[in-house]
Order: sequence, then C-alpha cells, then structure tokens
Amino acid sequence: MFEGSYVALVTPFYPDGSINFERLKQLCQWHVENGTDGLVVLGTTGESSTTDAVEDAAIVRCCVDAIGGRIPVIAGGGSNCTETSLAKSRKFRDLGADGLLLITPYYNKANQKGMYRHFATVAEAVDLPILLYNVPGRTGCSLSVECVEALSKLPNVRGIKEASGNISYTAKVARLTNDEFVLLSGNDDMIVPVLSLGGVGVVSVWANICPRQVHDLVAAWREGDGKRALDLQLKYLELVNALFIEVNPIPVKEAMNMLGMEAGPCRLPLCEMEDKNREALQKALRVLEDA
Repeated sequence: MFEGSYVALVTPFYPDGSINFERLKQLCQWHVENGTDGLVVLGTTGESSTTDAVEDAAIVRCCVDAIGGRIPVIAGGGSNCTETSLAKSRKFRDLGADGLLLITPYYNKANQKGMYRHFATVAEAVDLPILLYNVPGRTGCSLSVECVEALSKLPNVRGIKEASGNISYTAKVARLTNDEFVLLSGNDDMIVPVLSLGGVGVVSVWANICPRQVHDLVAAWREGDGKRALDLQLKYLELVNALFIEVNPIPVKEAMNMLGMEAGPCRLPLCEMEDKNREALQKALRVLEDA
C-alpha cells in the first residue's frame, strides 16, 4: 500500500457536465495495463469539490468494480467538516475502497490540536489505511511536523502525500518515516528529490497522460537506477510544468482531450484554458512523440 506511482485520477465529464462513467471504467483499465500502481479518486484532480455525495459514491463504486482488486483504490474522504469526512470515509470503506486520502481541513484554518483531532476522529473510526494530504498552497493551512509525528503513531495512518513544495519541510517529515509510515511526493516536479529523502512513491497528476513513464521513474529509483529516474524526471519537466500552467486539473484535462483521451470539460468555476496557455501546453506535449 502507498508505494509506487499512484495516479490522481481525473473525473471524466460529458459536455453537459454529467459524469462519463463508461470513460471512467476505460481509464481504470488503461492505468492497470500501463503500470500504474494505484488509483487516487475524488482528490483535487478528480474535482471532488464539485461532486455531491451521490456522485462520490457512484465514482468510488465504479472504480472499485472496474479495478477488481488488481491495484489499490484510494478514495478522497477529506473535508473541512470532520463529521462530513467521517461519513464519507465510512461510506467509501463500505463500497470497497482500499484506503483513504484525507486532506487538511481547508478554509477553517484550525490550530494543530484541531488538525490532530480532525484526522484522529476518522482514523479511530474507520479501519482503512490513511494517507494524510498536506497541500498548503491549495488549502491555506499546513500540518506541523509535530502534528505529523503525532498522527503517524496512529495504527492506520500509514503515510503522507506531501505537496508543500518546500523541500526543507519535506526533509523534516522524511525523518519520521519508517516501515509503518511512508512519504509520497505530491508534486510531479519533485519526485526524484522526494525519493532521495526516502520517499516511496508519488501521487501524480502527470500520470493521467504518462502512466508508464511515472511508474518507470519510481521503479528505476527503487531498483537503484538513480540516473534513469533523474533522466525521466528532467526529460518531462517542461511537460510537467505545463500541466500546472493554470490551476489543476484544467491543464491535464485539456492535455487528455488533445491526446484523444476524452476527459471532457471541468465543472465550473473551473473552465477552459487561456489560448496562450493552451498553446504552451500543446508545445510541451511534443515530448511524447518520441516516448
């Protein structure tokens, strides 16, 4: 659990904004065939802030059924309301999810005691492996190293998706890792740096279009081939940067559509890319021509 390349899976929509479940099933199968080690559904990239409880349950059920136990399915059970997070997490457990991704409680900006109690409430009530998710640039709040350490001692808190972009903070968190609590990169442009600190994988937006490359990068590092891992990181760096030229998941869904992968639109308030950014993304995608 929580090792290798986990894709932060998009939620494909039809032009009218409804969920394209047939395409979602196809994406699940494609990821299995292309080396992805696990799925993370209903995260930021899955536009979970715009899906309701009925849709959330249907998305998790669809992915669990499509994967059929071949790789883990991790469901985003996070919320800035602890009771909502608890209810979602229980529901996803009952639907067959293999683990939970729990984001810091955005907007509320709780103190560290409140942060701890938020995560602990879910961890103590739902017997699934939990991956903490720290992304202060998106949420406006961050887990302190001390809070991460305290949470890491809970039996089913098994790791952290660290997406602060702050390598100094990441190094301090890395000192807390062991066989029971692991570190994954939450930034596609920092996979190798995080692996070099003892990380065991990544939750990747990039893997939506390059699952084999992201898998091979992580696998190469874990097999001792640091040069190949670094070569892959740097070869695709321009593309990775282009995938974040606007707020995620606007660029990655646009890239998928450019590649004929039928991701569909984003839901409002996210909308189509600016023309100049679309052109930059299209240029960056040329690296795939010799992949």
